[in-house]
Amino acid sequence: MNSKIPTIEEFLAKVENLKEKAGVDLSTAEDQSLAVMNLISLEEHFFFTGVKLGKDEYFDSVQEVRNIRKELLAELMPKNEGETWCIAKHLLSTTMRLIEVGNKLQSENKKVEAKKMFERAYKVYSIFWALKLKLITATSIKETAKNSSQLEDLVTKLANCCDE
Repeated sequence: MNSKIPTIEEFLAKVENLKEKAGVDLSTAEDQSLAVMNLISLEEHFFFTGVKLGKDEYFDSVQEVRNIRKELLAELMPKNEGETWCIAKHLLSTTMRLIEVGNKLQSENKKVEAKKMFERAYKVYSIFWALKLKLITATSIKETAKNSSQLEDLVTKLANCCDE
């Protein structure tokens, strides 16, 4: 198992290779990953609303949203080993929750705490991208999380949602 974080040159070479072979469009995949995050949040909201209101019909909505989320995530993570697909889902879910906590802190004018949450969210999101692009394996996430600044810089350069 390789727990070494790739250098910028290795990362860029791998991404260029992916673009040539499979026509990888990171901006589209980034948009799709954000859609998955929002669908995960919808699943949670339908669940909590159903439980709080005692209305089972909300659980049917959970299932519909879940099916769409599964399809979109499967497109993002088509070939994976073991629990990698599920790990990717939880990385995206964590990213979304950290962004929401950061937004709440920001609205409470707790800018330092908000920035810390946003940085954590981006760190987790960068790990998702490294896993998606097979730059790391699921078993190397712990080591990657310790030294993620390089991946964050690379994701910033490559996954630009405004690049059309």
